[in-house]
Amino acid sequence: MSDAVLVVYVTRYGSTQEVAERVAEVMRENGLQVDVKPARQVRTLEGYRAVVLGAPLYIGRWLKDAHRFLARYQESLAQLPVAVFALGPTRAEEMEGPDVRAQLDQQLSKYPWLKPVAAEMFGGRYDPATLRFPDSLLAALPASPLHGAPSSDARDWEAIRAWAKALYSKLS
Repeated sequence: MSDAVLVVYVTRYGSTQEVAERVAEVMRENGLQVDVKPARQVRTLEGYRAVVLGAPLYIGRWLKDAHRFLARYQESLAQLPVAVFALGPTRAEEMEGPDVRAQLDQQLSKYPWLKPVAAEMFGGRYDPATLRFPDSLLAALPASPLHGAPSSDARDWEAIRAWAKALYSKLS
């Protein structure tokens, strides 16, 4: 087995990819060999000594590609150290509630075989100008909480850096 770590991500608008790339950058600074790939492009976990999975939560749920990745690589992931991060609320004040982390825990509970060595929730990013259908339709509805919402970015880059730096010892 090589010394490489795979940082795999699922993203809809690129925010989770940016966080995955930052996590990989910090891990490289700490001497790890790291590959970064979207979940759809992963063909094997052979040759990796650990995996970091990043996926956003939309309305409290992971995107389907995250579920597909976990199902497809269950056997391999059960044998490797795995860390998980999720992006959630897009406004910093929404990150304060106890229900935020519970959303990630609920998704993880669907995979009792998965025992992450680290799991963390970070804020996400929202830009109404980038929305595609059906998200654009949802945001256009007057009853939607996204209706008229301004762009926001609740990603705490210092917290992300600190979490990534701490992964070195957890994935060893």
